[in-house]
Amino acid sequence: FILSIGMAVDANILIFERMKEERARGAKGKEVLEVGFERAWSSIRDANISSFITALVLFWFGTSLIRGFALTFGLGVLVSMLSAITISKRFLLALEKSK
Repeated sequence: FILSIGMAVDANILIFERMKEERARGAKGKEVLEVGFERAWSSIRDANISSFITALVLFWFGTSLIRGFALTFGLGVLVSMLSAITISKRFLLALEKSK
């Protein structure tokens, strides 16, 4: 569970760093959000896919205790990826519109 939270935090840090780079280049408003998410997507996707493959391998070859960890970890990876990409983006777009 803690590893999944760490991955979600990592994804958001990647997104915010990309957004900060775009703002430094002179982009404004919604463009910063769109380009930031687009540039961070490949890193987030690669990290989550490799982690999910690891969870599958652990589930396939592990004992019952390891299978439980793998299941929790795999579900956490899926949820963190969903939250990093969709929920964070919606919140940031809503904040941008309110300004």
